[in-house]
Amino acid sequence: MNMSPRHLFVAGATGATGRNVIRQAIARGVPATAHLRPKSAGSELARTWPHKAVVELSDTEALVEQLRGATTVLQLIGTMRKRFATGDTYETSDIGTTRQLVEAAKRAGVDHLVLLSSVGAGRPVGAYLKAKAEAERLVRDSGIPWTIVRPPAFEGEYHHVSPVLRALTRLPPLRSMRPIHLDQLAAVLLRVSERRAPLNQVLEGDSLWAEVAAAGA
Repeated sequence: MNMSPRHLFVAGATGATGRNVIRQAIARGVPATAHLRPKSAGSELARTWPHKAVVELSDTEALVEQLRGATTVLQLIGTMRKRFATGDTYETSDIGTTRQLVEAAKRAGVDHLVLLSSVGAGRPVGAYLKAKAEAERLVRDSGIPWTIVRPPAFEGEYHHVSPVLRALTRLPPLRSMRPIHLDQLAAVLLRVSERRAPLNQVLEGDSLWAEVAAAGA
């Protein structure tokens, strides 16, 4: 575990998880730079963030410069099928951005990658989970120490959990699959980024909930 000061670079800062990570980082005084695409830079939310990197991930040289001095890159970018009409795809949003961040992080000297993946990516079925599995492969093969977080269903903000799922995950065999609140997930992502640990491990199920408890979330 590395206890030297960390500086986080949060890719996907405007998403539901990213907003919670940035909010908690600011509240706790954790140095964190929020990545913003130029079209999002003028948003009301972004104007309140003290540290921002406005850059297209496809602009490799600019991205490398923005990453210099960062210790951990948190890759929180992903998409959903309902966004395909706007041009998003799993290839561009989940895989492509991971590839861009990994390559830039290697050149910038980043020493930790944290990837937000999904439960089921270890045995992927369907396009969504296969994209998550490929993003995981890119991170694992990067040569940079990594931590992969595979949460179950989210709750909080616009994420709602069905009563059936909530009831099922109260059963002892399924408790590790119970929905995770965005506040809990953000706390775990900050904890592993600050501690640079655990390295080269996947957090899901019981190991993820152990980190939730350790984070006091």
